[in-house]
Amino acid sequence: MRDIAKTLSFATLHFGVGFTITYLLTGSLTIATGVALLEPTVNTVVFYFHEKLWNRASPKATTLWDGHGHSRMTEAPFSPAPETAA
Repeated sequence: MRDIAKTLSFATLHFGVGFTITYLLTGSLTIATGVALLEPTVNTVVFYFHEKLWNRASPKATTLWDGHGHSRMTEAPFSPAPETAA
């Protein structure tokens, strides 16, 4: 759900920017409206799936022992292995 909210927020900004820039370049409300609707709509769909793939490729959270209890931490891909209790 958070991904969809972020995508819609981004789309709103994108529509505004697309319309404004196209209108300033062409002076045409019709062209500005068309570009502002078409380009961000396509880009928003692409962005949504890009986010899904990006999140899938992110490091996974791992439960590590912190000496006092379990702790949820995300490991960097090249971080050293956690020390184990002797």
